[in-house]
Amino acid sequence: MTEFVINGGRKLRGSIAVQGSKNSALPLLAATLLVCGEVVIENCPELSDVDCALEILTYLGCTVDRCGHSVAIDCTSMHAHDIPERLMKRMRSSVVFLGAILARAGRAEMTMPGGCMLGPRPIDYHIDALRALGADIDSEGDRLICRACRLCGCDVFLPFPSVGTTENAMLAASASRGSTRIMNAAREPEIQDLAGFMNAIGIPVRGAGTSVIEVEGGIRTHGTHYAVMTDRIAAGTYLCATAVCGGTVELTNARPEHIEALTGALRRAGCEILEKPGYCKLTAPSHIAPVGIVETRPYPGHATDMQPPLMALMCTAAGTSVFIENIFESRYNHIVGLRRMGADIQNEGRFAAIHGVSKLTGCPVTALDLRAGAALVTAALGAYGETSVSHIEHLERGYERMDEVLCGLGADVIRREH
Repeated sequence: MTEFVINGGRKLRGSIAVQGSKNSALPLLAATLLVCGEVVIENCPELSDVDCALEILTYLGCTVDRCGHSVAIDCTSMHAHDIPERLMKRMRSSVVFLGAILARAGRAEMTMPGGCMLGPRPIDYHIDALRALGADIDSEGDRLICRACRLCGCDVFLPFPSVGTTENAMLAASASRGSTRIMNAAREPEIQDLAGFMNAIGIPVRGAGTSVIEVEGGIRTHGTHYAVMTDRIAAGTYLCATAVCGGTVELTNARPEHIEALTGALRRAGCEILEKPGYCKLTAPSHIAPVGIVETRPYPGHATDMQPPLMALMCTAAGTSVFIENIFESRYNHIVGLRRMGADIQNEGRFAAIHGVSKLTGCPVTALDLRAGAALVTAALGAYGETSVSHIEHLERGYERMDEVLCGLGADVIRREH
């Protein structure tokens, strides 16, 4: 088992070039299946989830050649239409391959996805959207069997603006005859990035970033070079870490417009933030103020992925903050570890009240999922003494060489095997 050992209390200073987005790279990699030819994805982060997506492409018969943050993919020789359980269980986002495989092969088989344990995340929305486009979907135990002799463009209404469902509907609609309108679509920047890629390979997509997305299906595609957008969750996590332990950090290759809900909360906490295109700089205050009520919502509201590190910051604020989690039922996996460090948190259902304490104290804690791990690392950076964060394999799903990034800013973080 690998863990991070963190000696807290060191101010962070310096500059970070924000990594490519995990949540954008995964659907883009799935979308390469729509092209019979070479696609080069640039700024692709080196993460275990990305490794899994590349393994899926290789299993399907695609040629994958990676060099650092650049990945060349040729799906001309794709011959399989199923994903084995061992790959599906490694990450929740593997379900985004459903729409892409269906569009390319006319059939798809896979088991239910795995990944972080965040409570029930049923894929009923995905199935309903694909059925609306004309797919026949059956289940055998834990396995989905999908067939689509003919997909037809139509109006697809989503009961909730699910990011994954929107992505699957966009990908499947690319092979549909005629135009598809996705109503109540997710508006996240990652959706806009997928639309940008689809346009780049020749599939007309309009309206991404709004609640109505239109996709023209049946268009011949072609290869392209495309760069993954920067990771707004990684950017926000490092801003929270800077605020926790003091200092000043600059983010380059950043998109401040993607994290406005977070930076608004950080300003309420007393942080000084300077923004300009491609750049964000945070200077921490001497004392953290409470942010009041934080309620997670679909974009452009507070991102559920940013709730854990922001809560870690509020643990030492001079007052009480209240968090309301509306997206995932089990997005409070970090509370156990924060309490072990001395945080005063009351939690009931979707509500959590954080009463700031004067300090947190380092101790052994466990990362139960990706963003819970980010919260514990954030808290540990500002805590007194040594904190060991175990099961960092969760962190490596979404943060590229997090220990090296933090050490480059002056933190005391050691990777230890035991």
